[in-house]
Amino acid sequence: MNQDFVEALERNPVIAAIFESSDLEEALSSPCEVIFLLSGNICELKELIHRVHAAGKKMYIHIDLLEGVANDRSAIQFLKTHFCPDGIITTKAVVAKHAREEGVFVIQRFFLLDSKSYETARKTVKNGDADAIEILPGILPEIIHQISQCSSVPVIAGGLIRTKKNAVDSLAMGAMGVSTSCKKLWNM
Repeated sequence: MNQDFVEALERNPVIAAIFESSDLEEALSSPCEVIFLLSGNICELKELIHRVHAAGKKMYIHIDLLEGVANDRSAIQFLKTHFCPDGIITTKAVVAKHAREEGVFVIQRFFLLDSKSYETARKTVKNGDADAIEILPGILPEIIHQISQCSSVPVIAGGLIRTKKNAVDSLAMGAMGVSTSCKKLWNM
């Protein structure tokens, strides 16, 4: 587990989730210490990561949604060598496995749609297949609580976090952080 990631979330558990590079400036001026880049392309990545690091913040790249790279071992090696993100986000178990083998911090996202996806998330937590996990939608405090109880890695609540109450409820039930694209919550 990356201690810097944990310490950043302990200082501020709100994660700025950005879909547009134009939202980066607002994220940088917020108290959020962790930024999730949930879209973008390889051409703009180096500058974005540089700006985030220059501001003393951490950036995690959703590799599945990044244009211009495949989500395979070579892409992970390329990102690690040429761009130095603080880690990656993925929904794919094989990508998470390759990233961990390459020494890249992995946040694995789980969309909890039914009991099968819930059991897959619990199994991943128990097996230690990721450095952190993100549960979507993050407005399921009971599920967040159940998964965080069996987790040895940080649990993040994400998706549909639109109000302060959503964020506070998820944090109270065991999430270490909440990722949100709702800019008003970045200054919580």
